[in-house]
Amino acid sequence: MLDQERMPRHVAIIMDGNGRWAKNRGLPRLAGHNAGMKAMKKIVDHSDKLGIRYLTVYAFSTENWKRSLAEVSGIFKLLVTYVNSDLKGLIENNVKVQVLGDYSTLPKDAVKSLEKTLEETKNNTGLQFNIALNYGGRDEIRRSVQTLAEKVAQGALQPEEITEDMIGAELFTGSSHADSPDPELIIRTSGEERLSNFLLWQSAYSELVFADALWPDFTPEEYEKAIEEYQSRDRRFGGR
Repeated sequence: MLDQERMPRHVAIIMDGNGRWAKNRGLPRLAGHNAGMKAMKKIVDHSDKLGIRYLTVYAFSTENWKRSLAEVSGIFKLLVTYVNSDLKGLIENNVKVQVLGDYSTLPKDAVKSLEKTLEETKNNTGLQFNIALNYGGRDEIRRSVQTLAEKVAQGALQPEEITEDMIGAELFTGSSHADSPDPELIIRTSGEERLSNFLLWQSAYSELVFADALWPDFTPEEYEKAIEEYQSRDRRFGGR
C-alpha cells in the first residue's frame, strides 16, 4: 500500500529490455520498442494519477547511435507516432513535456513533432514529463562545465566562485533548462543493475530500484511495487 505522504516528487526510469522482450517472442527488435512505447504511455498516465510531479525516461542515449540504422530509424518513427497520437491527451491531462539532451540532431520529422509538443504543453502545470533523447550523463556534465568555463574566459566568473548549484543549473535538468529536482527514485527494468550514463550528477543520493520485468512487461502494478520499495528505505543522505 502506497503512502501518499512519502511519494517521490521525481521518478526517473531506465526503460531496458525491449530487444530481449522481442527476441523471446521471435519478433523483430522494433516490435519490442513498439511494445515499450505502449508501456511508457501507461506509466506516464499512472505517474499523473499518483501525483508524481516529475517523470524522466531514458528514451535514447548518445550511445544508442551505435545500433543498426534500421533500428534507430524505427525508434524515431515510433517516437513521432507516440508524440503525435498522444499530444491531445497530454494537453487534456495538463502534462508538460521537456526534452533532456541535444535533440536537434534527430531526424527532421522527430524534431518537428517534439517542438510542436514542447510549444503546446509549455504552459501546463501538472506532471512534467522529461524525455531523455540523445542524452548522456557525461556529455551533460561536459556541456555544463563548458558553459561555466566560457563565463570564466569572459571574466564574468572566477574559478573559485563556481559552486555545485551553478553546475547543476547548467545541466539539462537545471533551472536554465527543464528545472527539475534531482530524482529521489531511479528505476531500471530487465534485471540489469547499472546507470548506463544516466543522470550521473543528479543521482548522487537517488534510491535505485532494479526490477526484473522487461520494460514492455513493466505494468502500473510493477511501478507501484518499485515505489513501495523506495518508501521502505531510510534515506539518510550520508548522515546517521
